[in-house]
Amino acid sequence: MRRKRKKVHRYVIFKIDEKKKEVVVEKTGGPADSYEDFTSSLPENDCRYAVYDFDFVTSENCQKSKIFFIAWSPAVSRICAKMLYATSKERFRRELEGIHYEIQATDPTEMDLDVIRERAN
Repeated sequence: MRRKRKKVHRYVIFKIDEKKKEVVVEKTGGPADSYEDFTSSLPENDCRYAVYDFDFVTSENCQKSKIFFIAWSPAVSRICAKMLYATSKERFRRELEGIHYEIQATDPTEMDLDVIRERAN
């Protein structure tokens, strides 16, 4: 029987340090944090990368988990920030392991819980 690994983080939010030109962890959420906790941690007017670990139950009643990479680029963020995040995304994304799905969102409706749920099933 396989032991399930214990979750350390529900989500991790990354930002690009524009001075150092590197991606750094800005915030992490514990296993008990909700999707709402995660989305409210994203800035309304600046870009971020995020990884979210989504737990759900399948129609066969199996507990599953899918990991989402989210590129958050709100329409109101600065043009230079959008360009920086867009050009760095692929390289950063390749460094991450175990990602099942990717979502590009420019406003909250493009990454709401229904969208995540639909992609995961």
